[in-house]
Amino acid sequence: MKANELREKTVAELNEQLNALYRDQFSARMQKSTGQLAQTHLTGSIKKEIARIKTIITEKEKVGS
Repeated sequence: MKANELREKTVAELNEQLNALYRDQFSARMQKSTGQLAQTHLTGSIKKEIARIKTIITEKEKVGS
């Protein structure tokens, strides 16, 4: 998801999406370790998406203060 699309969401929605990404990341890591993950590039893209959401949450918190 693009950063502009994420900025339109509320902090609560971003936190929900962040939790879902953490679950996806854990699942992908477990599949990779057992050799079941066919698309190994997903771990990196999930990590970048988590960082993007965390950055936007921090931006929103600084503006709100």
